[in-house]
Amino acid sequence: MACAAVLVPGLLRGSVGAICSQAAFLKSTRGSLRHLTLTSIMKSKRKTDHLERTANALRQEVVTAAKVCGTANESPSVKRLRLLVADQDFSFKAGQWIDFFIPGVSVVGGFSICSSPRLLEQERVIELAVKYTNHPPAVWIHKQCAPDSEVAVRVGGEFFFDPQPADASRNLVLIAGGVGINPLLSILRHAADLHREWANQGSGYEIGTIRLFYSAKNTSELLFKKNILDLVNEFPGKIACSLHVTKQTTPISAELKPYITEGRITEKEIREHISRETLFYICGPPPMTDFFSKQLENSHVPKEHICFEKWW
Repeated sequence: MACAAVLVPGLLRGSVGAICSQAAFLKSTRGSLRHLTLTSIMKSKRKTDHLERTANALRQEVVTAAKVCGTANESPSVKRLRLLVADQDFSFKAGQWIDFFIPGVSVVGGFSICSSPRLLEQERVIELAVKYTNHPPAVWIHKQCAPDSEVAVRVGGEFFFDPQPADASRNLVLIAGGVGINPLLSILRHAADLHREWANQGSGYEIGTIRLFYSAKNTSELLFKKNILDLVNEFPGKIACSLHVTKQTTPISAELKPYITEGRITEKEIREHISRETLFYICGPPPMTDFFSKQLENSHVPKEHICFEKWW
């Protein structure tokens, strides 16, 4: 995904503050960073790119060791990365990103986590999906990292969905552009986990409906297609998606066709899902996030019901 985040105004407050707020993060105990020297960490913390753009963001205090435990090509330009984080005190909220420290690389990466908090709880694993650019952390991920490569991570960001059991039920509309799908996939997966818990145990947080609008140039650049459609099929009537392609030049496969619209996501499509119970999460290129957040405000959606994050 893109290598730097820009922060999020319009965070939810008041009665829904537990869902998306500037809440204090859980503090974890400082773990040892094996094979990462103090010098490499100090070099990594220079204020460049991602760190500059997120200088005012909330972050956990602790940098935690992690190990690459798997890689795969998610698209021609995006590599998926699985990281094992053994420290039991490490945690994150669905939608947050990490500072990504690489030994010997002076620039710090910034990548949204695309997996759910439940995967971390069960397997001590987080997942990233990183688009190839000439940014040093992205180059390292695409060309140098291998199983058992050791890195370090630190959680940050105020763009997240973290409802508590007593909070009011909310619908979610997720609007993604390109690699902006990453934090929204984390939120989508977390919402599915919450619904499974409610359906199976009758306890936890009762979530409403979830609708994903996701746009990319073509179907090969629509990331996580299978994961998204698996959730749609698992929860009919609960989770739905509308996938948009803007520059498709090849035939669309039969299994994708029912979900694909050629052309950009429109204001009209989004407006049809406005209600007092709906929260909107938007992540993508700055022009896209600016457009939809402004259109939602013009449609009288309260600012505290609109969360967005820009990826450059």
